[in-house]
Amino acid sequence: MTTTHHTPDLFALSEVRGPVLRPGDEGYAEEVTGFNLAALHTPDVVVAATGADDVVTALRWASATGTPVAVQATGHGANFPVPHGLLISTARMTDVRVDPRRRTATVAAGAKWRDVLAASAPHGLAPLNGTSTDAGAVGYTVGGGLPVLGRTYGYAADLVRSFQAVTPGEPLRETDPDHEPELFWALRGGKGNVAVVTSMVIELLPLSTVLGGGLHYAGEHAETVLNTWVDWTRTVPEQMNSAFAVLRLPPIPQLPAELRGGFWARVAVTWTGDPADGEKLLEPLRAAAPVAVDLVREMPYTEVDGIHMEPQDPLPARESCSLLRELTPEAVRAFLDQVGPAVPDCPLLAAQIRHMGGALSRPARTEDAICARDAGHLLEAVAVIPAPPDAEAVERATTALHSAMAPYGTGRTMVNIHGTPGDAADRARAWTPQVLERLRRAKRTYDPANLLRFGHTV
Repeated sequence: MTTTHHTPDLFALSEVRGPVLRPGDEGYAEEVTGFNLAALHTPDVVVAATGADDVVTALRWASATGTPVAVQATGHGANFPVPHGLLISTARMTDVRVDPRRRTATVAAGAKWRDVLAASAPHGLAPLNGTSTDAGAVGYTVGGGLPVLGRTYGYAADLVRSFQAVTPGEPLRETDPDHEPELFWALRGGKGNVAVVTSMVIELLPLSTVLGGGLHYAGEHAETVLNTWVDWTRTVPEQMNSAFAVLRLPPIPQLPAELRGGFWARVAVTWTGDPADGEKLLEPLRAAAPVAVDLVREMPYTEVDGIHMEPQDPLPARESCSLLRELTPEAVRAFLDQVGPAVPDCPLLAAQIRHMGGALSRPARTEDAICARDAGHLLEAVAVIPAPPDAEAVERATTALHSAMAPYGTGRTMVNIHGTPGDAADRARAWTPQVLERLRRAKRTYDPANLLRFGHTV
């Protein structure tokens, strides 16, 4: 235990094997800082857990003292500050064990997707990760998890076989479809409302390579490319996963030299079938307008980060999303009026529309709390938050975009990409009324004192 504090309040935490830190302790600032630098955490206590036993001890202490609890692995989902209480950091819990015969991986709470990929790839296997493998696998999955290959294989939560989790004041629980099924249901799409997951067992895919990358066009061609892409998505098979985006990229060395500092229209694609068939399917996109930078290639799946090229270094970000029913001509026009070439001072780094449907529209084998299966597309806005007053421009642009697209939406969001959770009505948009009420019942069962109340909670 690496803390100089020996107050009675922390005595019960002496059993914790990892560091227990308070403000002012060496290492405290580093422990509370996550990937999203927009969320500044100042908890009263940090438990840097090294295993499930540390999490059990921390939650037992929180339950006994009435201390509210937050959990952080990588901080990619840190869209809210933790101003007090207990922060459980799972960043040291990174173990990944692959069973190639059963095609499963046991993933600890703090492991990143790239850890899972590294363990899986030697066996010709891959997980259902998102667009950045720097994100934590467990936090992503309990929010449902919208994968790069979602149209082909569904949500990441669909492939969970079991969780090991801790509820406040209780011992470690094992949950799967046959054991504590209501807890298993709530942990797949209900985010961090009812328990702290210490590990999960997921199915892996027999996949080692894909055809993937981005087709980049000068931003002036955004309307033509978007209309072509919308028509194209109506005909492509489920093996094709894609997203259209307008990008206003900074001149930073992490980007390919030819893309730095430019305004681009991009179609990112990931195809799981025969590469030659995928190349043929891309012909209408390549013919829509001059392709300035073509990064589509057959690649090892371990290089999946190169498809969407999300930032890999911590930064202060504002993200948000809306689920859309369909992209009508009116919806396309509304989107371009907010972020297209006619808005040169748009402060958004990226405004992206992802093609949903396919396996994302089908029910999971075991019922879950995901409420996005009726969406045809997902709209996502991302901005790097500058200093005031420019930060206000980001907020105005984000709000204006989602307001303009609201007539074409389902009225809901996805919890992982929702952004900073607002009031109860705003947070409720991640679920249908029926699922929200069921989550509330689960909350009353597993966290009756509402200790897990930071972030996107009910």
